[in-house]
Amino acid sequence: MSNPRILVVEDEAKLAQFIELELKYEGYNITVVNDGLSGLTTARESNPDLILLDWMLPGISGLEICKRLRQTGSKVPIILLTAKDDISDRVAGLDAGADDYIVKPFNLEELLARVRANLRRNKEENPDLLQFLDLSLNRNTREVFRGNRLIELTAKEFDLLEYLMSHPKQVLSRDQILERVWGYDFMGDSNIIEVYVRYLRLKLEAEQEKRLIQTVRGVGYVLRD
Repeated sequence: MSNPRILVVEDEAKLAQFIELELKYEGYNITVVNDGLSGLTTARESNPDLILLDWMLPGISGLEICKRLRQTGSKVPIILLTAKDDISDRVAGLDAGADDYIVKPFNLEELLARVRANLRRNKEENPDLLQFLDLSLNRNTREVFRGNRLIELTAKEFDLLEYLMSHPKQVLSRDQILERVWGYDFMGDSNIIEVYVRYLRLKLEAEQEKRLIQTVRGVGYVLRD
């Protein structure tokens, strides 16, 4: 998975800044919030790929955030960060829905290794999540993100983008796209693909982001950087 989106919920400002800088250096897209309510709200609204969650937070505890996210069906990987290291605390964290647990103070390399492992495991367990660079698509929720920006797509725009993201760096002919997205018996405008590619580009590049849907003249289109 390229450029996963990680939500860091940590009220210790210096630690939060340290984690943010190190994870950004590793190429992750990072959002940091400093209290429990903001953490829960951001987790629900931004649909991150992983959450680093402090146990002791102002407002709502990390343990309660875990429980509430799991109760609503969220499967996002959650790594609890805490100074609590008793076995009973570890069990309580895992029972609340956390996927992993790391005790403060922690070694940076261990934290990075746990982040990689949980992202890898989540990708293997969720084939309906498609990712290309900072573009992500969820087949179940039909949500599309460019970085942390939610992109609203029509049904047909979503279907076209899903097809392109299912075949990254593969040149897809106009006939292939037409058959897959519009069906064999489509009798509409022959320029329909060009029209929808233009719609997608406008939305995916609304904030001057890099173009990902490339035209291969005389052939079709390809998703590549």
